[in-house]
Amino acid sequence: MEEKVVRISVRNLVEFILREGDIDNRISGSMDSTLMQLGSKIHRKIQKRMGSAYRAEVPLKLQIPAEGFVLQIEGRADGILEEEDHVMIDEIKGVMKELTSITEPIGVHLAQARCYAYIYALQNQWEEMGVQLTYCNMENEEIKRFQETLNFQELEHWFLDVVHQYEKWARFRIQWREKRNRSIKALEFPFPYREGQKDLAVSVYRTILRKKKLFVQAPTGVGKTMATIFPTVKAVGEGLGEKIFYLTAKTITRTVAEQAFQTLKEQELQMKVITLTAKEKICFCEEMECNPDACPYAKGHFDRVNDAMYDLLTTADDMDRSTLEEQAKKHRVCPFELSLDLSEWADAVICDYNYVFDPNAHLKRFFGEGTKEEYLFLVDEAHNLVERGREMYSAVLYKEEILEVQKLVRLEAAKLAKALRECNKQFLELKRECENYRVQTSVSHIALKLMNVLTELEDYLEKRRGEEIHSEILDFFFKVRNFLYIYERLDDHYVIYTELEENGRFKLKLACMNPAENLQEYLDMGNSTIFFSATFLPIHYYKKLLSTGTDDYAIYIRSSFPVQNRRILLGMDVTTKYTMRGMDMYEKYASYLLKITAEKRGNYLVFFPSYRFMESVLEKVKDRMEREAFSVKCLVQEPYMDEAQREAFLDAFGKTQKTAEEGTNEETKAETLLGFCVLGGVFSEGIDLTRDSLIGAIIVGTGLPQVCNDREILKAYFDSQNLPGFDYAYRYPGMNKVLQAAGRVIRTEEDRGIIVLLDERFQGTKNRAIFPKEWSDCTTGNEETILKEVKDFWQSP
Repeated sequence: MEEKVVRISVRNLVEFILREGDIDNRISGSMDSTLMQLGSKIHRKIQKRMGSAYRAEVPLKLQIPAEGFVLQIEGRADGILEEEDHVMIDEIKGVMKELTSITEPIGVHLAQARCYAYIYALQNQWEEMGVQLTYCNMENEEIKRFQETLNFQELEHWFLDVVHQYEKWARFRIQWREKRNRSIKALEFPFPYREGQKDLAVSVYRTILRKKKLFVQAPTGVGKTMATIFPTVKAVGEGLGEKIFYLTAKTITRTVAEQAFQTLKEQELQMKVITLTAKEKICFCEEMECNPDACPYAKGHFDRVNDAMYDLLTTADDMDRSTLEEQAKKHRVCPFELSLDLSEWADAVICDYNYVFDPNAHLKRFFGEGTKEEYLFLVDEAHNLVERGREMYSAVLYKEEILEVQKLVRLEAAKLAKALRECNKQFLELKRECENYRVQTSVSHIALKLMNVLTELEDYLEKRRGEEIHSEILDFFFKVRNFLYIYERLDDHYVIYTELEENGRFKLKLACMNPAENLQEYLDMGNSTIFFSATFLPIHYYKKLLSTGTDDYAIYIRSSFPVQNRRILLGMDVTTKYTMRGMDMYEKYASYLLKITAEKRGNYLVFFPSYRFMESVLEKVKDRMEREAFSVKCLVQEPYMDEAQREAFLDAFGKTQKTAEEGTNEETKAETLLGFCVLGGVFSEGIDLTRDSLIGAIIVGTGLPQVCNDREILKAYFDSQNLPGFDYAYRYPGMNKVLQAAGRVIRTEEDRGIIVLLDERFQGTKNRAIFPKEWSDCTTGNEETILKEVKDFWQSP
């Protein structure tokens, strides 16, 4: 029989077993892993200086037999200096802090080097090994080294003790994997297949089998979630992947994924599934201060967290927010950090995109070292990943932020204040050249100054560890660090520009135009990726911006819903063009809304291109309701609604269905409710209003984003790439909002409703080309003919 192998990297081993003490985010060594990505060039410089006896980036691997399995420990030593009678392992760490503040090597860094030393000594019969920690200041390239010499017996005793502590965890992983895979073999699809659903499931499995990427356009109601999760779980059981990442943009879609796993568990599926909740939501403290002085859960967290993990892993399979909170309180550990640790042991991780793709928030234990693993990515509502990707891989700094921090530190940190002054001067020069916005070819001179600023900030914060520090300084530190990280990634998918905003603030932005290369870096760490969405049109646009692959698969799944259950109408006698806006046009839209809703009482949502346009039409609606016999209850989406306000808005729609089911109060059921919303807002996607909860969506305008500098820069960039700039910057994002809003109406096979598009521009050839195939029966007309169609639809059986 083939031996069962548990693999772990040297770094993960020592960081897991040897961690201790408190969580303390007051600028500690935890930032070094991120900064090392900035310092890869420094690594190579140091390695080249070390002479011919020095070997760089040496892969090392050791297999240790254990009861029932083999533990494989592997990694890459930064350097090995081997001379005739002496050999030394060199571990290089790039830092931004002053080296005088490092008085001894950091424990996990030293432990890494010792592991490499033991493996090398064992495999090459060395009785004694040197261990060297090389710290390098990345701004001035100053170096500080720490050395020790250990005999083989000392190294072996230390190393085997670390390994012994990890054995129970490795044994748990092996035994659980066998149990999980046995349960997957017996698994069957839990429902009768809907039309298109089986094709989707088969396509997902084939894609994973071939280690490819798949783009899925599938309308609401096909059952995308189950049709992607089921074949992916089956693939895990057959060794085609080891961990599932179900990635979402919104909380509600995470709930749907949780429910799908629960449905499969009703067939005795055994999988450990964890849902990651944002730190600000799961934190027990009123103010999110992650240090032992402010938070009792941070104090001694690392002394207790492994026990908390083992306890939960051996007693529960589902790790949602409430379970994690309960366990964190029981063991007095941070619930957020506990969830991140447990994700390493889970079979499926349900989380936001940023946990995989965002360089500031991704799970470094999975995606920080660039190693390929057996991950399977399911990307839900993947149309959202285009804009989210651009945000994740862009960076911005404001001149005003530099001045603010300069004022705060000028009396207590002269070197930092000077570095900020020099940086501000360069921003001032750029500002003098900029009337509106200006594209820059290079900002290398500013990056150099910012490196100096970052070094001084690090020193400032290090010296004040434990003291209360202005939040502006801390925020600025992370912004500068992110700016330099993004600067290192600059390529021809970026545009650098300065902008003088209307409010007078001046910014420098490293703007990611096409995030595909950056996303690919993380997707390459897995085996296969399934992108799916109800609104993935045109597919070539999304393939261009989400993947660099030339052989990605794509499928179109048709709607399984009866065509007679919905009517799609296009009003041609109105428009949202700026040149045509005015009181007469707002009056015309108000007439449409009131007359359409008068044909059948019920719940409707109307989506507008902006709050201003919405308010203008709402005013006309109210005027007509006062003058004429219209009885409509209006609900209005407000800017910046909190969670409670959003829930209250949706609850008003849910009441109709509830009263209908309970057979109560006929008047309540018969009331017409008209929700005024904005396209692309919180109510235009990701909400489920089934059956009588919603019987119509009226969409005002083609959803084009407002003309602004960001969009114009985006347009010019894609034009320069011989791609349709207007379509990429305006048309495709706008039409996606329209398709998402329209998708609110028909959610189940029992739903019945109308979709009304009100703007003559929808009839344009390029817009019609983006319509789903199911919209081929769209009826066009003026107000009179549209109202006749609405009436006919509701009167038909």
